[in-house]
Amino acid sequence: MQSYSDAEWDDADGEEDDTAAAVTSEEVTRAVVTDTDWTTETILSQLRRGNIQLNPRFQRRDAWNKPRKSRFIESLILGLPIPQIVLAEDKNRRGKFIVLDGKQRLLALRQFAAGSSFAVSEEEEDFKGFSLTGLEVREDLRLATLKKMENDGKYDDDLNALLNETIRTVVVRRWPNEDFLNLVFLRLNTGSVKLSPQELRQALHPGPFTDFLDDWASESEWLRAALRIDKPDFRMRDVEILLRYFGFEFALDEYSGNLKKFLDDTVSLLNSAWESEESRIRQVGESCNSAIEATFEVFGENAFYRWASGKYEGRFNRAVFDAMTYYFSEEAVRTKAAADKKAVEMAFRNLCDTSQRFVESIQTTTKTPVATHRRLSLWGEALGEAIGMKLDTPELRENRLVR
Repeated sequence: MQSYSDAEWDDADGEEDDTAAAVTSEEVTRAVVTDTDWTTETILSQLRRGNIQLNPRFQRRDAWNKPRKSRFIESLILGLPIPQIVLAEDKNRRGKFIVLDGKQRLLALRQFAAGSSFAVSEEEEDFKGFSLTGLEVREDLRLATLKKMENDGKYDDDLNALLNETIRTVVVRRWPNEDFLNLVFLRLNTGSVKLSPQELRQALHPGPFTDFLDDWASESEWLRAALRIDKPDFRMRDVEILLRYFGFEFALDEYSGNLKKFLDDTVSLLNSAWESEESRIRQVGESCNSAIEATFEVFGENAFYRWASGKYEGRFNRAVFDAMTYYFSEEAVRTKAAADKKAVEMAFRNLCDTSQRFVESIQTTTKTPVATHRRLSLWGEALGEAIGMKLDTPELRENRLVR
């Protein structure tokens, strides 16, 4: 099993193009972007008051280990340059901010402050603290915490240096729409590690389903097995994969090819429907786990991989995941497939070997309604023939999928 940082993903089916195409130059010029020199003390105060949205759930998707967090704190004490923080003011709550860039740095600060005067209270503090370790310059600060620095006079100079250090903070106000924030978010992260838009979606669409989705993805051993990760993904790509499944279950006929909008709308729909649909939503979560389990039972270690040139590629494929879980969510299909695993696997291999349309639908053009219909219908027909069942495959009407 790989760690979340080195797992291989097939990211050809992302949301970036949907975002870029939706933003106009006029909308960009309407936004107000200001550079603010906030001190560490100011940022800690904002975090303590809950003005910067930093959900305690973020800790289970923590990308930094303690030495890296410690060296970040050490850099602040030494006055070394650090990257800027980028925030967007919440449109509905003035003075409240959404994190666009710098979540790991803010999380490190929040955790270092646990138990100190900058924590809400010891009873309400949900953030796990840490003491400094793995330092490279100030080894004498080893095992220090912010609470310890506040209570021991020998740390006075270092505490002042830390709290007074300037952290460049960019604040985006009067942003026109969510597409603009997604564009900023993606442009900030154009390096070697692409960030999942799911991180921003969690902040922009809070609600009971949003929390459930995060919790379910974090706790699902089968989802982690499918993605070959050993802990919740710190970029929330596991949450996005699970959201796709819920979208296919609840809103497939609304899919127009704009993946970002489809996933945004699915979150909004199920947040609104949570009170009346909670039981069904949880059942769908269980069916996803069962579908993943069934896929592993049939394909073993090659589950959710694409077959090409006589072998499995060894990389998680989102489109294959969609197709497999769509049908294996049904208990009768799972039972039949388990009884004739070899026939099912050979049906998938044969489809990849002989159908160029199917290959294109899981490899190149994957997001369009036509491609989505092709992979679901072609695999549904092949799977049904292999297990001797007539499966209900979606239809394509006026460029929309109908179940």
